[in-house]
Formats: sequence, structure tokens, C-alpha cells
Amino acid sequence: MDKLSLQDPLFATYVIAATLMILKAVSMSWLTVARMLQVKGGFRSPEDLRKTPLNPEPDPKQLERNERVDRIRRIHLNDLENLPFFLAAGFLYVLTEPSLLLARVLLYGYVLSRLAHFVAYATARTHDTRATLWTVGSLIIIFMTCRTLLAALGH
Repeated sequence: MDKLSLQDPLFATYVIAATLMILKAVSMSWLTVARMLQVKGGFRSPEDLRKTPLNPEPDPKQLERNERVDRIRRIHLNDLENLPFFLAAGFLYVLTEPSLLLARVLLYGYVLSRLAHFVAYATARTHDTRATLWTVGSLIIIFMTCRTLLAALGH
């Protein structure tokens, strides 16, 4: 069976985890826009104050920082800082042909840790809570990367 085929349960596991994380990161852009429209603020650029169907009553205050919008932007930035490492590490890890059970625990564990991190951040939980959830995902990436490196050095 071809390693890079959806017929391979190991690769399919990676594809599911990776696509969930990509969709999560992309959805943050939509959530940012929705939040900006909801609060009618948190805009960043002066041209955002032009009268449009989505902003029929522009107000210079719309360019002021808005914590509700900024919170979503910070979550998005956190995704952009972390997800590329997961996508690369997970792909390379799958090439080492780990057990399907371990790969599922790691890949889906990462997805769950990021979703929990999102909930913690969106609901303004403490830094300790967010850091703990981030650490789980980070340790998963480190484990997969080290196992991949060892496998590559062994060849």
C-alpha cells in the first residue's frame, strides 16, 4: 500500500488532523471579521472608515483597539505560529511508519490540545491554563520530531 494514499489509515489519520487544523486556522479570519462587524470596531486601516454597505455609519472610534476583536486576532496569531510546525512534523512523522494507535493518539491529541487552547483563550482563562494546553501540543510536536530524526539517522 502506498504511504501517501488515503487508503493508508496512517496517512488518512494525518490528513484528518491536518485538515482540521487548517480549517480551524482559516476560520479564525472569519471569526475576526464577524467579531468586527458585531462590535462595529477593531478595524485596523484608515480606509476601513469609508462608508460601505457593511459599514453604513463609519466612526473614527472604529479604529480604536477592541479587546474582543484583538483576542480573536491573538488566537489566530498563535495558530499561525504553531500550526506550520505541526503540519510539517506530523507529515514527516507519518513517513516513519509509527503504529497507527500511537499516531492517532499524537495527531488527534494535538488537535484536541489546540481546540482546548482556543476555548481557553476565547473564554479568557489564565495564562497558566493556556500555557498548559499549549505545552501539551508542543510536547507532541517535539516527540514526533525527535522520533522522525532518530528514524532518519538510523537509515
